[in-house]
Amino acid sequence: MFQFYILFSETLNKFYVGHTSEELDERLRKHLSSHSGFTAKAKDWKIVYSEKFTDKSSAYKRELKIKSWKSKVKIIELIKSSAG
Repeated sequence: MFQFYILFSETLNKFYVGHTSEELDERLRKHLSSHSGFTAKAKDWKIVYSEKFTDKSSAYKRELKIKSWKSKVKIIELIKSSAG
């Protein structure tokens, strides 16, 4: 199984969009551990949204679609729509 996910950091007030074949808890642990890259800038990332896919290609296409929005407002709307 593959997952598309969105992380949020209150410290940075930013979202991170990605996809993975790992369990989300394990992927988050890696984001929070010492590594380089965008998520290394903060240690308070939380999973705020995810979707499951049967293949990597679909999860990656979803990631690219959300990134193409370049809109924090649309990402927030997506997250809120899933909470209801």
